Amino acid sequence: MTRHEIARAVKPVLLFFAVLITFTLTSLPGQAASLKEIKSRGHMNIATEDNYAPFEIMKDGKASGFTNEVVAELKKYADFEIRQDILPWSGLLASVRAGKYDCAITGSIISEERLRVFDFAMPTASAQHYYITRKGEDRIKGIKDLNGLTVGVQAGSVLLSRLPELGAMLEKTGGKLGKVVEYTSYPEIYEDVANGRLDYTVNAIVGAQNLISKRGDTFALGEAVSGPGFHAYPVPKGNEDLLAYLNGFITHLYKNGKLAELQKKWFGQVFPDLPRQSIKSVKEFKMLTAAK
Repeated sequence: MTRHEIARAVKPVLLFFAVLITFTLTSLPGQAASLKEIKSRGHMNIATEDNYAPFEIMKDGKASGFTNEVVAELKKYADFEIRQDILPWSGLLASVRAGKYDCAITGSIISEERLRVFDFAMPTASAQHYYITRKGEDRIKGIKDLNGLTVGVQAGSVLLSRLPELGAMLEKTGGKLGKVVEYTSYPEIYEDVANGRLDYTVNAIVGAQNLISKRGDTFALGEAVSGPGFHAYPVPKGNEDLLAYLNGFITHLYKNGKLAELQKKWFGQVFPDLPRQSIKSVKEFKMLTAAK
């Protein structure tokens, strides 16, 4: 084999290993800053989502919503600068895991999968799941009537991962979960519920009530189809001091009444019975979210 032939044969192998090394380095979690490091450099880097009403709302380039007001309170509370970037959801948690941000202040929902990568500060809102139907849907008056019907949920979502809880509820009434159709976004799901392609969907209570408040002439809110669930702020696993700092901040909002005020303003209700603790393990999460 000539030198040219050897070089030509080896080149794809070298390219493969170059790609593999690049992928490995970009996929591994980065080193998140500790609270001591944050104080030393004088700022905390946080990521928030761009559009997840009523947590985050962007209109004419201006941010509003529950999260926006919480961040404003955090800026008052902290004795260092809060630097905020507004990101699309698709890359937000990955950016926090990679160490680009110290934490995410957003409407993220705790899940077993996310708990393998993140610890979560004490929750700021309920994320229990409820079913949603077209208004005037006479076939569905309760959970047992969902037997065998077609449900639409967002692909890869926490809502999809907890559908087996609804399946267990239906089995107790002699029924079963029907066809599950996965979508890329909730606007598409709502459209198909409205036009009859889907029988129903499920969403966390805050998102569900936000929909009903705006489109109550089209949709109706049903019963809970899961045990408790929680919206909470993720911190890279093991960053105990930063987690404690966020818990201290949320406790501050409880004590001065601001958290209840913001919940009422943006969610239409207050959640007084949320856990007042971090959630760091799957075992702990299962205990807190078991259906009663």
